[in-house]
Amino acid sequence: MNKKQITVMTILTLVLAFMDISGLPAALFINCRLSDVTPYIMSLLVNFLIIGFLAWLVLKSFGKDWPLGLHTSGLAEGIKKYAFAGVVAGILSCIAFTIGLAPFDYNPSLWKILIEGVLYYLGVAIIEELYVRGLFLNIVDKIAHKKEYHTVIAIWVSSVVFGLGHIPGMIGMEPLVVLFKVISTIGMGLYFGTIYKQTNNLWVPIILHGFIDICALPYCFTTYSGYKTISLIGLVIIYTLLGIYSIALMKPKKR
Repeated sequence: MNKKQITVMTILTLVLAFMDISGLPAALFINCRLSDVTPYIMSLLVNFLIIGFLAWLVLKSFGKDWPLGLHTSGLAEGIKKYAFAGVVAGILSCIAFTIGLAPFDYNPSLWKILIEGVLYYLGVAIIEELYVRGLFLNIVDKIAHKKEYHTVIAIWVSSVVFGLGHIPGMIGMEPLVVLFKVISTIGMGLYFGTIYKQTNNLWVPIILHGFIDICALPYCFTTYSGYKTISLIGLVIIYTLLGIYSIALMKPKKR
C-alpha cells in the first residue's frame, strides 16, 4: 500500500467533498441568470468544472495507477448485467415524485428542463461518483486490505458516508424526512458501490446515478421543493429494496 498516495487521495477527497457541498469557489463569483433556471444551479455547474479540473490535475500527478475505472472495458457488460434494477428504481421513484407533487403548478422553460433537470444531475452523478466511489471507496478498500471482506467493508463505509453527506442539503427539514432520505441514499450508495466493484468501471455507476437523479425531473414542474410523505415512503421502500439487492450481489473476495 502506497501511504503517500493514500494520503494525497484522502486530501483530494476531502477537498472535492467540501467544494461539492459548499458550492465554493464558484458561488463567490458566478451570478448568472438564464430564463427561469435557478441561479445557484449555474454556479454549481461551473463548480463541477473546477472540481473536475482539480481532480484531473491531482490524479495525473499522483494517481496514474489509481484504480479509478474511467475506461470502456466492462462498461457494456456492466450496464447489461446491472442496469435493470437501477432503471426500475429510477422509474418507480419518478412515479413516486409525480404522485406526491401532483397537481403540478409550474410550466418550466426548455432551458430549465435541460439544465436544471438533466445537465445538473449528470454533473452531480459524475462528481459524486468520482470522489465517493472512485476515490473514497478505494481508499477504504486499500486501508482495510488485510481484512477478509475489505471490499464489502469499503462499500458499506462509503455508502453510509454518502448518505450522511446529504444531510447538509436537508437542513431545516423535519428530522423524519432527513432520516428517511439518508436511509434511501445509503441504499442507493450500496447499489452504486456494488456495481462499481463488480465491474471495476466507474462509468457504470455514473450512468445509473445520472439516470436515477434525472428521474427527479417532476420537480421542474412544481414550485414545491420538499418531500411529500407519500413520495418519501415510496423512496424508502424502493431504495431499501435496491440496497438489499446490492447486498445479495456482494461477493466478498479473500485476499
